[in-house]
Amino acid sequence: VTSGGQRSLLKKKLQVCESQKSCLFVCDQILIFHHNLQINSLKILQCDFLDFFSSFCLANSQDMETFKTEVHVPPGSKTEFELHYQEMMQRKLGFYEHSLYLQPGRLVPQFQVDVYIYEPSGIASVETPNTLGEHFSGMAKLTSSKNKAHVVFKPSLQQQRKCENCTTSAIDGIFTVKYDVLRDSNAGELHVSDGHFVHFFAPANLSPLPKNIVFVIDVSGSMWGVKMKQTVEAMQTILDDLTMDDYFSIVDFNHNVRCWSEELVPGSNIQVAEAKKYIQNIKPNGGTNINEALMRAVQMLVKASNQGMIDPRSVSMIMLVSDGDPTVGEIKLSAIQKNVKKVMREEFSLFSLGIGFDVDYDFLERIAMENRGVAQRIYTSHDASDQIRRFYSQVSSPLLRKITVQFPENSVSDVTQNHFDKYFSGSELVVAGKVLPSESTTLNSFTTAFAVSHTYTSDYLELDAELAQQQHAFTGFARQMWAYITVNQLLAERSLAPTAVKKRKITQRILTLAVEHQFVTPLTALLVESEEAKERLLADSPKDPKQGCCAGADKNHLSPPFWNSCIGPSTSPTSLPVTVVCLCIFCVTVENDPHFIVHLPKNNMDVCFNIDSEPGHILNLVSDPGAGVVVNGQLVGSKRVEEKEKVNTYFGTISVFYQPDGIRVSVSTDRIDLTDGRNNHSFTWGATADITQDRVKVSIVKDSKVMVTVDDKITVMVLLHRVWKKHPTHVDFLGLYIPNNNQYSSQAHGLIGQFGQEPEVRVFNLHQGANPLKKEATMEVKGNKLVVTRGWQKDYRQDNKRGSDVVCWFIHNSGKGFIDGHYTNYIVPRLDSFLPLRATIRKAHRGTM
Repeated sequence: VTSGGQRSLLKKKLQVCESQKSCLFVCDQILIFHHNLQINSLKILQCDFLDFFSSFCLANSQDMETFKTEVHVPPGSKTEFELHYQEMMQRKLGFYEHSLYLQPGRLVPQFQVDVYIYEPSGIASVETPNTLGEHFSGMAKLTSSKNKAHVVFKPSLQQQRKCENCTTSAIDGIFTVKYDVLRDSNAGELHVSDGHFVHFFAPANLSPLPKNIVFVIDVSGSMWGVKMKQTVEAMQTILDDLTMDDYFSIVDFNHNVRCWSEELVPGSNIQVAEAKKYIQNIKPNGGTNINEALMRAVQMLVKASNQGMIDPRSVSMIMLVSDGDPTVGEIKLSAIQKNVKKVMREEFSLFSLGIGFDVDYDFLERIAMENRGVAQRIYTSHDASDQIRRFYSQVSSPLLRKITVQFPENSVSDVTQNHFDKYFSGSELVVAGKVLPSESTTLNSFTTAFAVSHTYTSDYLELDAELAQQQHAFTGFARQMWAYITVNQLLAERSLAPTAVKKRKITQRILTLAVEHQFVTPLTALLVESEEAKERLLADSPKDPKQGCCAGADKNHLSPPFWNSCIGPSTSPTSLPVTVVCLCIFCVTVENDPHFIVHLPKNNMDVCFNIDSEPGHILNLVSDPGAGVVVNGQLVGSKRVEEKEKVNTYFGTISVFYQPDGIRVSVSTDRIDLTDGRNNHSFTWGATADITQDRVKVSIVKDSKVMVTVDDKITVMVLLHRVWKKHPTHVDFLGLYIPNNNQYSSQAHGLIGQFGQEPEVRVFNLHQGANPLKKEATMEVKGNKLVVTRGWQKDYRQDNKRGSDVVCWFIHNSGKGFIDGHYTNYIVPRLDSFLPLRATIRKAHRGTM
């Protein structure tokens, strides 16, 4: 792994197979990519090796750039993947940081990471923090000189083991290299290469400017649990960072808006202690009124400015922390965006932190960019509080305001952004452009800021000559950096474009640059082929992680949602084989009527049956006393019954009860209730939330679905179906999806739970049925011979409105003979009731035959 060329090039080499007799991957999933990158080449070499298919996925664990390829390696051969790409490294908190996500998943005979750094202006410092854990302490070797550094990480096979005799690898984490460059006293670098220039501006030794900051914190019900806990933890540290020269206040909001202090107060120890106590006592609940909260924060800054409380040198900002879309007050995102822009003054900035994958991050990003700030997605992992603190650290020490980088007239063109509102300690401002033809071999730049000015000069020829002599550097990097910065600025402009015509024009400019410079962007994908066009790699940059698991899939086919039930080959509309792999496989589907679709993977078939019960009945779906889990569903009826027709029934409530912790999650068409025996928490379908209570996790996606996971072993997904309120017959109802990889105990039963152990099924004697459109056959299952019909049922996972047809063998008489006993054996008295012992049901089953 090499880097060089003024922080713009990273060269990766993956040595996949080492052994002559077996294949060991360096990484099952190698996570190394950052947002918006360029692939120069993919080289696949084939030698003698065992016959196998290999595939790998390269992605940054947070910025989700996914690269996938499948390669057929002939018997007795060896394969080497060599991948080159470029990345612009950004300076944060005083360092350029490069992270390699190493997750081999197994022991590797030859495992080695090399990082080469070359900096013409000189290297100020290099360090390799021990981010892989104490197991690998001191194992990274560093050698460096004035301009070069080399880091080697090469654990032996024994050193990779978790313990002396373990067969599992201890390598599972992030390998990090941090460094910074030497700068002249005027803090700037100006480099010219291949007809383009890049100007780096990172002044130091400046005193921080005072700041006025209003923290706007979402305390709606969707923040309940881990999100709120980690936000509070982060705020404790952030508040401690305030000084007496800083002024601050806190606005917290749900459906109402509260102010800890109606006016900005100095960051004294007493005020900070009071604010920390206030935040510690916040109890999330209710809806989300983002518009009013932001209005209140801006009014606070305006009032302080009008009263002369704000130092003219100071920096004023709002820091918004939220995890959901607005549900109260003004809920139209474009209106909120317009309202905020209207009241924000030029000297104010808005920074947005979006917590979780389901937040509308595009909105938070737009509203921040439009108001001289930036946005950051916070991932709801164990280190979310560290992510919040890290982001705040990057913007908490403003050093300069109103910075402009200028060049002599007629010396440059196509200059990227050269006016900046603020410069923060430890960061870097970068300006790039084209150099116009001239007899001169030097270029000057002039930088001005609040009471500061500097002049920089660069020689045209010296840098390219230096880079050409370096093994791990390349000439012409300034051209690529200019294109990269330009594309990112155009993407930002596109998101704020007021009209479709302007957006189309910007899109065309992005596409032109992306094709010319081979960039992967949210608007482009990159297909790399081997010379024989037998091996292909598709690189795709999804706009948002909410798009799901299969973002790099073929654009000619719709990727299934993350809960879809498909692994293995399928057939596309063009009859070309397509392999689809998703996160989980659902074997049982329960929708309106209610009808059940049971997928039997061993038999490669779907079996359907209806339950003709009555409104108000509670059906047991899963009863597992061994795991302490019960899933029940209560039926509701249609609004009225047509003459000579039966009452249509639907699931109106689904309950998941975890007995060991006394936790029940009750999902109805109106709301989602979480009860732990002491506290009751209620959420509307208008909220998006991730809640963890002991060993129960609940994920709510606004107006869509609820996912309940118990002890990381049993998962239940509930899908919401809305109907027209004035429909004369139909009512809102719930769909239920349960995966076949749930880890039930041997005691599991219920209408669904009994299929945790797949029965032996044989279908034969296929013949024409009474309905010419439906074949009939005989099914042999559980000692019974049943007459079954080839039909179809609706599956609403991919199309919530119309559903999609699933072809299945239909069991008549409410599943008689396919389920144990009679369906009435599964009616229970309460939503938290376990089913009687399985023996009772089997006895009843024998009695009905």
